[in-house]
Amino acid sequence: MTENERYTGTGKWTLPRVGALVGIAALIVTLAGFGLSRTREPEPEEAWAESVSAPETPEASELPEELSDAEGVLPPGELEKQSQSWLSRLVHPPTKAEKLLSEMSIREKVYQLFIVFPDQLTGKAPVTEAGEDVKDGLDRYPVAGILFDRDNIRGGEQIYTLLAQMQSYSRIPLLMTCDEEGGRVNRLMSNAGTPYVGPMLSYRDKGPGTARANAVTIAHGLTSCGFNMDFAPVADVWSNPANTVIGNRAYSTDFDEAAELVRAAVNGFHEGGVACTLKHFPGHGDTYEDSHNGLAKVYRTKQQLQDAEWKPFRAGIAAGADAVMVGHLIAGEIDPEPATVSHVMVTDILRNELGFTGVIITDSLQMDAVTENYTSGEIALQAIEAGVDILLAPEFLGEAAEALLSAVEDGRLPESRIDESVSRILSLKEAYGLLG
Repeated sequence: MTENERYTGTGKWTLPRVGALVGIAALIVTLAGFGLSRTREPEPEEAWAESVSAPETPEASELPEELSDAEGVLPPGELEKQSQSWLSRLVHPPTKAEKLLSEMSIREKVYQLFIVFPDQLTGKAPVTEAGEDVKDGLDRYPVAGILFDRDNIRGGEQIYTLLAQMQSYSRIPLLMTCDEEGGRVNRLMSNAGTPYVGPMLSYRDKGPGTARANAVTIAHGLTSCGFNMDFAPVADVWSNPANTVIGNRAYSTDFDEAAELVRAAVNGFHEGGVACTLKHFPGHGDTYEDSHNGLAKVYRTKQQLQDAEWKPFRAGIAAGADAVMVGHLIAGEIDPEPATVSHVMVTDILRNELGFTGVIITDSLQMDAVTENYTSGEIALQAIEAGVDILLAPEFLGEAAEALLSAVEDGRLPESRIDESVSRILSLKEAYGLLG
């Protein structure tokens, strides 16, 4: 798999290999006291695969230890269940993400729920080179990824070296990301000299071809510096002229046009080889407040959001967007809680109704909208309970992580809930070739 090839989970099958597996299945079922009435016919996709040498069928002494002397000891049906489980693992071997998850401690799992700024690892800013303090920080806090700002970037070669060294320090490969939208929100164009792309709204009349080409250009700039993820494209629509936080960051002032352009941008980011993030759900383009400065309110009903703001998000999800960023926004007609901690918004709507199966990430947890209303521990726990997968830059990383660890220990938060999010995060890393 190449670095940029998207993981599909599909492997090659061959007739000899299928025959060997059928033989193993027959042997297992015989041990369980059942006979095979007929052999399994090859599936259509197996029939066209090219032939390779089949592995030898193991002797009975080579079967897994869990099957030996099991008959007469295990409850009725348990031996058959274990046999089927063993066969399933042979037919569908674990992915790299699944294997890594099975080897991780609960502490490692919890820290995989965070993407942080470099200075949160070292306690001093700005971080522009990866010394022992960065290495020690990654040992203490095995986070999922790092978010870089302009202060961390002094040039293309410098940032490439910094990212490469940080990757070498981390046992679990890191998501390396930044806000590289184009226009006024960029990190590399200004500081590393990557090709400049203007604000997205200025290209609205040039159609989806230009939206895709711009995304490819941005993606190539990112990968040339060692990044593998972008917090873009903006799926908000600038439908309220009084809104200043989004403005020309949006692709359009029209919902249908924005949907078409966002879909094209997602395809462009993927063509350029980086994971992309739709933001800021449930829609920040019609707010009067700026969530950097406090909680922002969305004055629309659920039906109005479905008919308007959510069109670009639906289009981006359909195009395969890797992540969705949830904003610190209150859609009071749906839930009085901010979307960041709203189970209704995150799980019921984004996950279930809109059908998003990728990684859900919060907006920065250092914004005033959060810090004025929650402690780092409170926001971390409530966001995970709502269905979020990644917590972005909490004010106090250690406090946030300890709150999650304590919640697992006292039974409030099942470890299976942690596993669910970590599985999505590791699968994203595997899809972009980070797990080897």
